[in-house]
Amino acid sequence: MASLTDSAVCLRCWDFSETSQTVSLLTREHGLLRGLAKGAKRANSSFSGGFDPLTSGQIVAILKPSRDLALLTAWHLEKVHRALRQDLAANRASLYMVDLVNRMLTTHDPHPEVFDALEAALARCALKGETARATLVFQWQLLCSCGYRPVLDHDVETGELLDETLDAVGFSSTRGGTVADTGAPDRWRVRPETIRLLRSLDADTSSMAVDDEVVQRANRLLAVYARDLLGEEPAAMRWAFPELSSSSAGT
Repeated sequence: MASLTDSAVCLRCWDFSETSQTVSLLTREHGLLRGLAKGAKRANSSFSGGFDPLTSGQIVAILKPSRDLALLTAWHLEKVHRALRQDLAANRASLYMVDLVNRMLTTHDPHPEVFDALEAALARCALKGETARATLVFQWQLLCSCGYRPVLDHDVETGELLDETLDAVGFSSTRGGTVADTGAPDRWRVRPETIRLLRSLDADTSSMAVDDEVVQRANRLLAVYARDLLGEEPAAMRWAFPELSSSSAGT
């Protein structure tokens, strides 16, 4: 058995019994951790009154190689992110982000940069008018960390540089980047300004001095890219992007 103490964000939790919970956490140094917190909901427990999604704290756990669930022994709550429960758009975006983490990462595979990005995104979502930008930055950082950074400076099929004087270019999830806008079913039609915004995220994720609609178009493109990579559309994606259909990314 091995014991660990780590910073964590609660992604999901389920009632295991009247007083116990099973929990999915993203830890900074140990990656995804799923565990059982016995007696977590008891008032005098060592779990700060129990777990809730979108909260952060310090987790203490015991790992048993023969079991899928770790034994959680303590949870010291540090951040509640109350603003995420008071604003519908921020709440839906945050639930979408933690759902992506749950689906795209594997257990016990540390990604400290994803943990830091998620913490920063949750904090930024709490600021007025910053939800869309926070979501865009997080989607970009998660995809890049998982090895799915899209190619955005040339046509991945021909190798030719993008002609940004065109009204639109194509984006293919299966090809992993920009392609010619041929109208083929394997690609989305994307405006060059959307591509330029995504390319800029490598250099600056704070200002994004562009219109909100450009940010949303970039968000939708990364969302459909993630959906194609996953092979399914998570319910949380529909909450975060209700305007997104399977036939159009509107990018």
